[in-house]
Amino acid sequence: MLYWAEGSKGRNTVQLSNSDPGMVRFFICFLRDSMGVSGDRLRFSLNVYTNNGLTIAEIEQNWLEILELPRSCIRKHQLNHYPTSSSGGRRSLPLGVCTLSVARSTREVQHIYGAIQEYSGADQPKWLDGPPRRRTS
Repeated sequence: MLYWAEGSKGRNTVQLSNSDPGMVRFFICFLRDSMGVSGDRLRFSLNVYTNNGLTIAEIEQNWLEILELPRSCIRKHQLNHYPTSSSGGRRSLPLGVCTLSVARSTREVQHIYGAIQEYSGADQPKWLDGPPRRRTS
């Protein structure tokens, strides 16, 4: 259900974005324990505001420790700068938003979508059925 609310809706990629480190960590535990996803397939990037009192390196280190991931899992971040006007007050997300992805995850995302449909009774064939494929000779 967490994925239904916070996950991407792509057909071929497991990807979840959230600002709550505990929520992202919980999802990693689910991926590892229930789906058998190995740590070498996990990736994450951040969407963070600069000028929040923390360096990018400190923010990265916080996420790495919380998620128990090696530095090799980090991908390119999105940095947002505060506006110089007085409307650019302090942000309430000092660690930003983490987007967790699983490499080569078509099987896993299809399994998750199937479980969501089973548990909720939702009928979302677009999640499971792709567009018709053209045959090549």
